[in-house]
Amino acid sequence: MKKKLLIIGFVWPEPKSSAAGSRMMQLISFFQSQDYTITFASACAKSDNAFDLESIGVDRVTIELNHSSFDDFILKLKPDVVLFDRFMTEEQFGWRVSEHCPQAIKLLDTEDLHFLRRARQQAFKEATEMISIHLLNETAKREVASIYRCDLSLIISKAEMQLLKTTFKIDETLLLYVPFLLDEVSEERKQVLPNFESRQHFISIGNFLHEPNYDALLYLKKTIWNGIRKQLPNAQLHNYGAYASQKVTQLHNEKEGFLIKGFVNDVNEVMQQAKVLLAPIRFGAGLKGKLFDAMQNGASFVSTSVGVEGIFDNTTHDFICDSSEDFIHHAVKLYQNETLWKAHQSLGFEMLSSQFSKSVFESQFAECLELVSKGLRSHRAQNFIGQLLQHHTMQSTKFMSKWIEAKNS
Repeated sequence: MKKKLLIIGFVWPEPKSSAAGSRMMQLISFFQSQDYTITFASACAKSDNAFDLESIGVDRVTIELNHSSFDDFILKLKPDVVLFDRFMTEEQFGWRVSEHCPQAIKLLDTEDLHFLRRARQQAFKEATEMISIHLLNETAKREVASIYRCDLSLIISKAEMQLLKTTFKIDETLLLYVPFLLDEVSEERKQVLPNFESRQHFISIGNFLHEPNYDALLYLKKTIWNGIRKQLPNAQLHNYGAYASQKVTQLHNEKEGFLIKGFVNDVNEVMQQAKVLLAPIRFGAGLKGKLFDAMQNGASFVSTSVGVEGIFDNTTHDFICDSSEDFIHHAVKLYQNETLWKAHQSLGFEMLSSQFSKSVFESQFAECLELVSKGLRSHRAQNFIGQLLQHHTMQSTKFMSKWIEAKNS
């Protein structure tokens, strides 16, 4: 009999809109390769950009927050594994899963550490270095508690693994490093990718609703692009991203070569046309999907130390620039120097192959999941903090949910 996986999504996956959507589709693909029957449930409204899950054999179910109908749903489904998409869904539905399907393995996909992103954003607003007072925020307490309540949490970045183990002292048996699950760029594909001469212009890309992306867009507009344009007066910057609001579209300026292109249906196509990706991310967390899109399509990029975190341990590379002056200088240099551009392209291919091999991480994931499944009772017994949190915090969440349900009925 096939095992059953229930994914409780914070949103319906939008792989063409965000890295989080791509990540979810990679996890779905992994579980399908392990012969799971998959049901994806969410309380979120479905957007036009949402992927058609039923087209790949995934059942789609709409659920309600603070409603006992979920109890009936999960009792009938009887999943072997429940995957929570971000800690907010675990807070809402974790207690119901534990109460009605106590033997189901509870997985948490953090996507990125939300508390780390918010700590960096707050430090950025204050124009200070991030310190413990920023890091130990309310979101950290909620997110770390959620990690403890689950049997295993999937962490997308080595840097975030290290933070959880050293600063928050979380036992590594509760954590599993699972970055983006990507296929290696084959030699055949490398040969057919557009070369340096056939590419033109700069590109930026990212969901405009995501605050680090919007900040990067403003930084490009107000500070970086003018410096690049002075040296490359015929160059253009094509800015792509889903959910472009009026405050985004009003940045469009044909005369300056600063073009708001909006949503793109095929990121590979526009990445292969562009020469250099600009990603001046000043705060954030996790892995930046745009950098992986660039590497997979043979485009070079310039980013920041925050932008490349979890990808390049050595931050002395010339394409990692934290000042606007360095960023402008290296963007122009990379755009003009074919030898340098090719070296960066080769480094991207090598990084994907050596550090982000899909087969390696899928194998480790499958092995870890099997070990947890076989020894679930002892695994949970070793997680006493998780038991404490399950006993106390989930009771408060449970009765708050029941109070809301009674109030709404």
